[in-house]
Amino acid sequence: MASTSNVPYARQDVQEVQTLIRNLEGSTKKESKAAKKSFSCKRTGFDVEGSPENLVVYSWRFQDWDYKRDDLPTYARGLFTGKNEKGQPEISVRGYDKFFNTEEVNATQWRNIENNTKGPYELSLKENGCIVFLSGLYDGTLLVCSKHSTGARSDSLSHAKAAEKWVDKHLASVGKTREDLARELRKRNATAVAELCDDDFEEHILAYGKDIAGLYLHGININLPEFMTYSGPQVHGFAKEWGFRKTDFLVIEDIESTKKFLEEVAETGHYNGRDVEGFVIRCKARTHSSGPYTDWFFKYKFEEPYLMYRQWRECTKALISGRPPRFRKHVQITEEYLLYVRMRLAQNPQLGKQYQQNHGIIRLRDNFLKEKNLKGSDIIRQEYALMGGKDEEVSKNVILVPIATLGCGKTTIAVALVHLFGWGHVQNDNITGKGRPPRFTREVLTQLEEKPVVFADRNNAQRHERQQIIGDVHATHPHVRLVALNFVHTPETIAKIRQVTQNRVLSRGDNHQTIQAATDSNKVIGIMEGFIHRFEPLNSYAQPDDGFDSVIELDPTANSRENLETVVAQLNSTYPKLFTDMPSSEDLDEAINVALSEYRPDIRHEIGGRAPKENNQRQRQQQQQQPLQVKTAEALKQNIEYMTNIKQQPESGRKPRPLEYISVTLPKKDILDAVEGAFASVSSSKARFFRQLQETRRVQPEFHVTLIHRASSKSHPELWTRYNDMRAGMDGWDNKMGDCKVQLEKIVWNDRIMAIAARLVEENWECANEVAHVTIGTRGDDVKPKESNDLLKKWIQEGSGDATGIGEITIEGGVVIDGAVKAILSRTR
Repeated sequence: MASTSNVPYARQDVQEVQTLIRNLEGSTKKESKAAKKSFSCKRTGFDVEGSPENLVVYSWRFQDWDYKRDDLPTYARGLFTGKNEKGQPEISVRGYDKFFNTEEVNATQWRNIENNTKGPYELSLKENGCIVFLSGLYDGTLLVCSKHSTGARSDSLSHAKAAEKWVDKHLASVGKTREDLARELRKRNATAVAELCDDDFEEHILAYGKDIAGLYLHGININLPEFMTYSGPQVHGFAKEWGFRKTDFLVIEDIESTKKFLEEVAETGHYNGRDVEGFVIRCKARTHSSGPYTDWFFKYKFEEPYLMYRQWRECTKALISGRPPRFRKHVQITEEYLLYVRMRLAQNPQLGKQYQQNHGIIRLRDNFLKEKNLKGSDIIRQEYALMGGKDEEVSKNVILVPIATLGCGKTTIAVALVHLFGWGHVQNDNITGKGRPPRFTREVLTQLEEKPVVFADRNNAQRHERQQIIGDVHATHPHVRLVALNFVHTPETIAKIRQVTQNRVLSRGDNHQTIQAATDSNKVIGIMEGFIHRFEPLNSYAQPDDGFDSVIELDPTANSRENLETVVAQLNSTYPKLFTDMPSSEDLDEAINVALSEYRPDIRHEIGGRAPKENNQRQRQQQQQQPLQVKTAEALKQNIEYMTNIKQQPESGRKPRPLEYISVTLPKKDILDAVEGAFASVSSSKARFFRQLQETRRVQPEFHVTLIHRASSKSHPELWTRYNDMRAGMDGWDNKMGDCKVQLEKIVWNDRIMAIAARLVEENWECANEVAHVTIGTRGDDVKPKESNDLLKKWIQEGSGDATGIGEITIEGGVVIDGAVKAILSRTR
C-alpha cells in the first residue's frame, strides 16, 4: 500500500517486466503447424504524439479467443510497454485481465464462482461505449489510447483522439491539466480505465446525449504483470477529484444474494430507472482451494429476454406513432404481444401518450406476460427448441452475406476465410447468363451441403438483393443462419470511403473480376460512383434486413486484416461451435497475405456497358474459332499439352527466342515472412506504405533478384556474354542454371516503390546492378519495378530519413534464402 493513501500500490520490477516481454516475444515467433495449441501475440509500435523525448510504446495483442487458454504469459487485455527514464523496459499501460460471462468458461460456471470467490461483490453497470486507457510516461506525457492503439493516426478520428478531447473537458472542470494527471498516474504506477460514451462521436445501443456524455471512469489498475486494481469506492474518489463521470457500483456481501439479484434484473433488463446490458462483478478469487485470493472480474450480460423486450418496446412505439412495426426475431410471440397492445390502446387512449413519455413500458409488458402465464425466459427456451438449438450450439448452416460497395475488401476476407477454415465461397461474378440471382442462391445452398459456412460473395448493396437471398434461403432452408457482414456507409464517412476504395481499385489495376482499372480508370470511377449512389444502408429493424439472424459491422476504410479479425471474433462469440482450433494472429496475417497476393479472379466481366448484339455474336464466333481459348480446367490442360508439343517440334524454320534477363528466383513465402517479421516490430507509421501495398494488392506475385537484364548488355558486355554462354542450348521459360543463396539485409522504400537490399552469398554469381535487390511492390501500374535501382542508388548516396523521403528498416537475424538461378527468355523471337 502507498504510504500517503489507502489504495493498492506496487513498484514495477524491471526483471519481471523483462521476463514478461521475453515470453511475449517468444509467442510472436512461428511455431509448428502440428502444434495445435500454439498461440501468438502481435506487437505493434506507436510513436507517442506530443512526447518531448519522442517516446515509442508497443502494444501486445492476443486474439480474443486465446484468453480462454490457461498458458498465456499475461491475461491483460490492453497492454503497452515502453522504456523508463533509465532506458529500462516498463509497462506503460495495463488493462483489465480479460473477463468472461457467466457459464462462458470453466472459471465462470456458477458452481466455481460459488466455491472459489469471496465478497464483497461490487456490481458495476456495464456502460455501453468504447474502453480507453490513460497513463503517465516519464517525460510528463499523458498517454491516451484504446485497447490496442494510440491516437497517432492522421487519417481519421480515433477513439483515443476523441477521448483526449473529453480528458481536457473533464480536467478543465476541476482546474487541472494533462500534465497534472500524467504525474499523478505515474506516481501511483497506475492506468486509469474509462468508457468513452458520446453519441456525437459514435452511437451504441444505449443513448448518451450531451447531458450525460463523457468519460465514465470505472477502473484504476496497477502497472504490473499480475492483475491488481482499485476498489469501486477508490475509483469513485479518483473520478470526483479529477472531474470524470462516475460509474455506479452496487455492493453485495455474499454470492447467493448476488446471483439472486442478477437473475431478478435479467427478467426485466431494467435497473434503477434505466435499461441495462448487464453488470461487471468485481471480487476476489483463487485458482485452487489453498491458494491466495486475488482481484478477479466476471460479467453477467443480459442478451435474452432483454433483446426481445427492447424489440417489443420499439414495436409499441411504432404502433402508437402510426408506423408499421418491424421486427426480425421472436416473430410469433411478438405478433401476439402487439395484438394485446392494440386491444389495450383501444381501451385506454391515454396509455399511448404515457408510453411515448417512457412511462408504463414495463407494466404493459408484465401484464401481457401475466396474461400468457409465461416468463420471458420460458419464451426464449421454447423458441430455441423450435430453431434447432441456441446460437452457441450451431455448428453448420451459416451463410455470410456482405453488404458493400466496390473496393471494400469483401472478396479478400472471403478468400482469407477459405484459407483459414476451408469454408465455402460462391462468387456471383462466376455465374453468367440469365436468372443469376436464384442460381447464385442455389449454388450457395449446394456448397452449404458440404461446408459448415459459405460466403455469398455479392455486394448486396440494395435492399432488393438482400430480399432475394433472404427469401430464397428461408423458403427452403428455414434453419439456416444468415449473417450480414455490414460494411457501414454513413453520410459522414462516405467521402473517406470513396477515397479509400477508389485508391484500392485503381492501384489494383486489372486484377479484379468485374472492373479493369488499368484499362480505363475514368470508366471504373464512374462504375464505382454508381454503386455508391445506389447503396441502401442496412436497417436491422426494417424489411428485408430484419431477416438477418445477426449482423457484424465492418469499417470499409479499415484494412482487411482488421476486418478479418472482427469477422472471426464475432462469429466465434455468436457461434463458437463453428470452430475447433482458433487461428493465431500469425495465421490471420498469412491468410490475408494469401488473399492479397495469390488470389486471381477466375472469370473476367465487363460492366457498365454492353456491346451491340451483332458485336456480341461476332465475338462468340471468333471465340469458337480459337482452338486455344481457355474456358475450363480441361481446356487449360489441353492448352498446356498443345504448347508443349510445339516446343518439342524441330527448330527448323523457327527463330530461337533471345535472352531477356537472368534472375535468382526466390520462394514467395520466405520473402513475405521476412518482410512481415520486420514490419511487425516497427511503428504503424513506418509500416504504412507496406500495408498500403498489401491492401491494394500491389505486392509482387513472385520475387527474384535480377542479375542482369538485356537493357544492361551494352554496359556490362562481358557479364552478359558469360551468362549467355552458360545458358547455351537451353530454350524455354524456366531454364534453371544453378543455385544461389541470397541474404536479405534492408527494406528500403519511398512513396512509389519498396525493395529489399540483398547480398549474393555465392561468389560464382554476379549482379550487374549497383545493389542486388528484390522488388516488393509498387504503388501503381505507372511505377515500373526497375525504379528500384534509382531508389537504392539514392539511398546509398544520401541515406534515409525525412530529408530524402526514403524509409529504411533492417531485417534482423541475417535471413538467408535458397534461390534458383534461371534464364528468362523473351516472349518474342
